[in-house]
Amino acid sequence: MLNRKNPPLFQKSNSFTLIKPEKITLANGLAITAVPGGEQEVIKVEFIFKAGKWQEQQAGISYFTAHLLQKGTATKSSFQVSSAFDQHGVHLEVGPGYDFTSIALYGLTKNIDRFFELVYEIITQPSFPETELQQAKDIYIQGLKINLEKTSYLASRQLRQTLFGNDHPYGRDADVEGISKILRGQLSAFHQEHFRDFEIICSGKVTEPLTNALAKTFDGLPVSKGINRTIERETGNAQPSYLKKENTVQSSIRLGKRIISRTHSDYPALLILNHILGGFFGSRLMKNIREEKGLTYSIYSSITALKHDSYLSIGADVNKENRKLTIQEIKKELKNLQSRFIGSAALETARNHFIGSLQAEITTPFAHADKIKNMMLYSLPEGFYQMLLNKIELLNENDLIETAQKYFDEASFSVVAAG
Repeated sequence: MLNRKNPPLFQKSNSFTLIKPEKITLANGLAITAVPGGEQEVIKVEFIFKAGKWQEQQAGISYFTAHLLQKGTATKSSFQVSSAFDQHGVHLEVGPGYDFTSIALYGLTKNIDRFFELVYEIITQPSFPETELQQAKDIYIQGLKINLEKTSYLASRQLRQTLFGNDHPYGRDADVEGISKILRGQLSAFHQEHFRDFEIICSGKVTEPLTNALAKTFDGLPVSKGINRTIERETGNAQPSYLKKENTVQSSIRLGKRIISRTHSDYPALLILNHILGGFFGSRLMKNIREEKGLTYSIYSSITALKHDSYLSIGADVNKENRKLTIQEIKKELKNLQSRFIGSAALETARNHFIGSLQAEITTPFAHADKIKNMMLYSLPEGFYQMLLNKIELLNENDLIETAQKYFDEASFSVVAAG
């Protein structure tokens, strides 16, 4: 009989085994990656285009091009497109981003292939109706006006502008005036240039008939490789920036800096240092600024890894009168990372939490496909995540303090506050 007074034995594992993908290359050069797994008869088919903010010359163009793809084609209205998916319980999701735009289909395996022709038409023959564009702009502008009243939005936007500059795709944001001037022809031109080069990833209950149908539908699509845009890297501004906003009791604080990429040899140590600083509930920032001093409900430190750059950011929302003290305490914790050893117990706790959290992210075939997708899109080596965990397991206190001295100098962080 099970004795419930005794806890189960602790079993530590650093394994990060992903489903082995199967790749098919069509005659036109398009690649289909299949990630089969799971018992449920469900599937996700994702089309990923090099058509994000990085490729646009004017803020907002990539967003509205992606958003309007499903709002009408050469033969179907927006209502007809949405009705076709709804009638069979298939969900279409369009996700514009900094580097890529994705179109994802979710549904039952037995139903999904009947929509490949419709997706083909959405990708190749969007009509970008004027009425839909105007409606989308009105909704976006209304949402933007609401966000501009939020100190958290203002601070995060200002931090990216400070780190990358107003003319950089990662730092530039659309404004009301710019959105109002976007024209249908600009969307058509962006679509023609950037929606002919993409990857297809299938995950879930993948069957041979399904991949055959997918290949048959897209094998004849003319493919043209997009232009790789290069932008000269500029140095961020470390001078503090304070955006004053009347009638608010809250101040949103952001500290940040541009940081190394995922392929850099110091990246594993950087991840653990970030985790110790502000990556989980037991982090130093949480203990100091939330638990001990009660200055905020939540504070975080995170690394945003993009295709062409990366940045580290620290953020918290506090009462205005606590803004300076909070910034001082954040800088104090940065100095502590550089000058004090982590301690073996604290390192082991953070390491186990990080590894366990990463392992918990791959509980479904869709999640496995997301990791495989990251390795494909961001040019990461095969087995990247397992190698990452292996390197993290070998880190010691000396490794961390040396890495902290390289990347966590408080003078290298830009400081922004709004409110």
